[in-house]
This record gives sequence, C-alpha cells and structure tokens, in this order.
Amino acid sequence: MFELNENFQKLPGNYLFATIARKIKEYTAEHPDHHLIRLGIGDVTIPLAPAVIEAMHTAVDEMSRAESFRGYGPDYGYDFLVNAIIENDYKARGVDIEFDEVFVSDGCKSDSGNIGDIFAESNLVAVCDPVYPVYVDSNVMAGRAGEYDPATGLWSNFIYLPCLKENGFIPQVPTIVPGEKTPDMIYLCFPNNPSGAAIGYKELAAWVDYARTVDAVILFDAAYEAFISDDLPHSIFEIPGAKTCAIELRSFSKTAGFTGVRCGYTVISKELIRNGIRVRDLWARRQATKFNGVNYITQRAAAAIYTPEGKTQIRATIGRYMENAKILREGLTKLGYEVFGGENAPYIWLKTRAGMSSWEFFDYLLHQAEVVGTPGSGFGPCGEGYFRLTAFGTKEASLEALERIAKLG
Repeated sequence: MFELNENFQKLPGNYLFATIARKIKEYTAEHPDHHLIRLGIGDVTIPLAPAVIEAMHTAVDEMSRAESFRGYGPDYGYDFLVNAIIENDYKARGVDIEFDEVFVSDGCKSDSGNIGDIFAESNLVAVCDPVYPVYVDSNVMAGRAGEYDPATGLWSNFIYLPCLKENGFIPQVPTIVPGEKTPDMIYLCFPNNPSGAAIGYKELAAWVDYARTVDAVILFDAAYEAFISDDLPHSIFEIPGAKTCAIELRSFSKTAGFTGVRCGYTVISKELIRNGIRVRDLWARRQATKFNGVNYITQRAAAAIYTPEGKTQIRATIGRYMENAKILREGLTKLGYEVFGGENAPYIWLKTRAGMSSWEFFDYLLHQAEVVGTPGSGFGPCGEGYFRLTAFGTKEASLEALERIAKLG
C-alpha cells in the first residue's frame, strides 16, 4: 500500500521564514504605498565583488567555445576551487585538510539538511535552543524527533542545549551521568545564528572532548566565520582531536554574497570513523548518487574570492555589513534595548520591549515602525522574548530603521 512520509505531517505550521513572508505579503497588500525596511531574513544586499563577476564572465566565455566547454564536472568540486579552499581556509590557519575530504555543494543549508542521510534514524540528536530551524526540521522529516509538544514547543526525542543570557548564549557541555542517554549527533553553529554569539577556543575544545568521550559526531556550521574579528576559532578543526568527531559545513552565501548564486562546502576528515566505516565515504557516496555537483561558472566565481583582489573586495563587503551591525547594536543600546551579538556576527539579538512576546514585538515593529525582523521564539522556546535583526541591509536602511524605532518611544 502506498504511503507518504508521515514525519512531514508532524511539522508544526509553516517554516519560520515562510510565515514571516506571509505576514509581509498581507501587510504590503493593505499598504501598497508604504516602504518596509526588511532586516529579517539574512539575505545580502551588496552586489557580487568585481573579481567574482569577472571570473563568471570569463567562465561564461569559456562555455561558449568548444575547446574550453565543460559538461559534467567532478562530483566533489573542481581542483582549482578545492585547492583554494584548503590553502586559504585551512592551511592558512594551521589545519591540514586533504583534497578528498572537501565536498563542494550548493550551500550550507542544503548540506545541513542532507547530512542526516548518512546517519541512522535511531541516532539521538542534540540541538541548541534557540536554533537555526533547518537542524530541527530536517531531523523531524528523517524521523528522529519523536513527538511535538505544542505546550512547550519541544520534541520528545531531542536533547536541548539552552543558550541563555546567563551563559552568554553558548551551550553548556552536559554532565555525563551513568545510565543517562548521551547524544549521537550534536549541532553547533558559531558564530551563531540567531544570537550572534561566538565561541572561544576553550569552550569549543570542551565540546570536542565531550563528543570524543561519548562517541558523538558534531555537525559544526561555520557559515559566518568570515565575520569574526576577535581571537576566536574560525574552524572546529583548529581544535585538537576534532577530526575524529566533527563535520564542518561552510558557505559562500554571506561571506561573498552568494545567496543568489549558491555555493558552499562540507569537510569530513578520513579520521572520522564510526562502526569501522569512514563517514567521509558515506557522504561521498550520497553526493555522487543524489547530487550532480556545482556548475563550473559558479565554482570559478567562488575561487575568485581567494585571489588577492577577491580577498580585498570581500573584506570590504564584510566590513560594510559589520558597520551596519555596529550601527544597530550601538543605536539600539542607546534607545534602552538590551542587545547582544553584532560583534563577530552579522546578527543583532535583542530583548523585546515591555514584556511583549517575540511575535507581538514582530507585529508591533511591522505595524508601528514598518521594520521587519525575526521573532526569537521562531528559533525555539528559549528564544521567546527575544528578536533578531540582520546587518545585511544597506547602511541607509539600518539608520532609518533606528530612526523609526526611536520614534516609538
């Protein structure tokens, strides 16, 4: 008898950002002449760097000539991009990564959602709270979540790692208690989406030690590492022993403005072995079977960000976004808001005003200031009472958003 995947039916309501999009659509339909400032979804606004555009044009020209035309590319990425990644993102930070441990993809979101294909449905998952929704939803779809409790907003089979003001929004390593279950898969994202918190070497090393002790695998999302300005780890592989217990996911979306181009990569060391099997080999098989690789033009564009010109241009772009973050962080603080993040990440995490819930504050800003953000409760129960703004708008939009919020009193 034909059946559907019933786990999809367990997902409560719409995906967070789909709900936000619906609310915006309804508001703009009622107020077609009004101008919304959108600092909700983390989409970029600065155009692609000149070095990237030039590389894409050159690649397009190559595709127009028989002698330089390319069809199917390597499953895991062209040599020129993989080598650039290894040299600049890892060797430059003292980390040795082998060529066949890098897998180029169409983005970090895809990889974080797909990586569960290679893990058993019975694995116990640990997620931060608040958390990037894809980690939760993809495991719900895979059947690992158990049952959802609308009263608490929690899933019965997840281990939740509260990220609170009291712990600097850094999840605390669980105490190992004999007889109690420990996680098999641990999702960590640093610098963090949504809170903007960044993790130090000592704290990340504690997680690596824990994972090695309980034989767990850390899924480490480093999509925002390029925004780090302090002395903090950019890669989990900077931590000794991490190659035996971690998978790293990275993206060019925010680093180089590739949200509309789509490119990222995942790194799995051959030292990561479970049940006598190299986890890397399973991911290689999964990608070769279910994914056809990233197109040549996009990979040439990605490689261009590692050129001297590309590096300079990308740093300038990141600098502009972080200037927006500073504007929002300092401006909101002056207005009396309790503000976090915005120093090593392009996200501002603030307490809502006057005891409003996260969604009440969303509606308040939308209707009274025509500023769009993201309600913290959409990222998990511990996000209730918080609100996220992104620094990916223009400088003008960031300044105007502050002016509008200031008028609310």
